[in-house]
Amino acid sequence: QVQLVESGGGLVQAGGSLRLSCAASGRTFSSNAMGWFRQAPGKEREFVATISKSGSFTDYADSVKGRFSISRDNAKNTVYLQMNSLKPEDTAGYYCAAAPSVVAGSRPYEYNYWGQGTQVTVSS
Repeated sequence: QVQLVESGGGLVQAGGSLRLSCAASGRTFSSNAMGWFRQAPGKEREFVATISKSGSFTDYADSVKGRFSISRDNAKNTVYLQMNSLKPEDTAGYYCAAAPSVVAGSRPYEYNYWGQGTQVTVSS
């Protein structure tokens, strides 16, 4: 079992920044690829970013490339999502997820543990 708890969401003006954190407990965190997804009201959950277990591989949705950065600290069992140049369309609940593999992709079914989410609201 892996428990995931997100934090760092909030209300920010367009152009601003936020850093989300996801603290993991349970099974060895460093064995899992991790990902961030988001879901806006009335929309399907969509991929944001993923990072391999070592941190050497990362991938991003086209909509956030160049603005968001995923990283992890295996010593602290934490994965981060640095979000810069935020836009109103980034408004969503953001969810951290853990995959049962060392590398994972953009599809939700690749991840088997999910956090409860943290809300990000970007005002125009």
